[in-house]
Amino acid sequence: MQCKAGKNSDVAIQASLADDPVLSPWIIFLFSVTCALAVANVYSAQPLLESMAATLNVEPGIIGSVVTLTQTGYLAGLLFLVPLGDRVNRKILIVTQLILSVLALIIAGLSQNLAILLCAMLVIGLMAVVVQLMVAWAAILAAPHRRGEVVGKVTSGIVLGILLARFVSGIIADLAGWRAVYLIAACLILLITLIVAKVMPPSPPQAKKPTYAFLLLSIFRLYITEPQLRKRGVLALLIFAAFSMLWTTMVMPLTAMSLSHTQIGMFGLAGIAGAQAASKAGLWADRGKGQRATGSALALLTLSWLPIAYAEKSLLWLIIGVIALDFAVQTVHVINQSIIISAMPSEASRLVGAYMCFYSVGSAFGALVATQLYALWGWQPVCFAGAFVSACAFILWSGLPKS
Repeated sequence: MQCKAGKNSDVAIQASLADDPVLSPWIIFLFSVTCALAVANVYSAQPLLESMAATLNVEPGIIGSVVTLTQTGYLAGLLFLVPLGDRVNRKILIVTQLILSVLALIIAGLSQNLAILLCAMLVIGLMAVVVQLMVAWAAILAAPHRRGEVVGKVTSGIVLGILLARFVSGIIADLAGWRAVYLIAACLILLITLIVAKVMPPSPPQAKKPTYAFLLLSIFRLYITEPQLRKRGVLALLIFAAFSMLWTTMVMPLTAMSLSHTQIGMFGLAGIAGAQAASKAGLWADRGKGQRATGSALALLTLSWLPIAYAEKSLLWLIIGVIALDFAVQTVHVINQSIIISAMPSEASRLVGAYMCFYSVGSAFGALVATQLYALWGWQPVCFAGAFVSACAFILWSGLPKS
């Protein structure tokens, strides 16, 4: 009887896989690449600020507003654009946002003064939330037993874009100037838009089409009614605070060690190794092991700050710490999204948007605290703070149900 039941289970799984033909490996790869290109535009400006200031005759202290406006646009997009994915056709919405991104990137690349550049960067950040719409879209297209796996693979593209953006933009700027970064990005986004419009599967029809006002209000309702969103959201805030503490300040001790911008950028490759390893984390969520995997990853996140603390003495220890930290953060991040979307797939876009607000707050908080700590006391206090925040996330997890 047990053998027969097992055989029937295998047949059911195979049948379910056959019912999920739209998400071929090629389509999942296209989701991932689109996300990587779109999110890279949010972070590519960071190594370009000095060149921008010189070209536009702007004070160095003022040019930092380029990053601020981009992040402001991104946060606004999470609140006001991502919820639309639960009302309008996702494919049309995503293609429209990508086209607007192309226009904004061209304007940024051709801008002759700071005001035009800032307006363009605001729109670039606003349109970059297309990545969250794509995560929700991929999760809905996936069969329930594959949802975590698909979310993990698409999220790996986002991480790849974030970690490579600074490195690649710095190289392009060295070769052809900062304007080329945005013009090349516009060409790549246009190309991927044409491919998405041509080959992406149609968006599933939505039985209910709530009003836009209802969508916005329901985001705040989700914070109240969805305990998984609250719990996983706070975890996201803490892990991305730790993530931001490392990546915001790491350049400072490395610069003090006389490393070049290209050499510093190479550390992003170590982060990619950790993040790519975590791309399989969704499988753990699919198999009901999400809670245990979360706890293990948070323990690793806390311990990763020990080798990171030795960065000024050994670059090898720093590389080990970066790989461990990125693996831990992305593992928790993938599992978080898989769990909250599985709880209510019909509201996937709003859930992802609400969840990513925690990410934005955590990233901003981590950057602010870490830069102040480094300016006052140096690298070691930054590492202590990062370990403390990571330990807080582990303690929070220890109070969650382990089912």
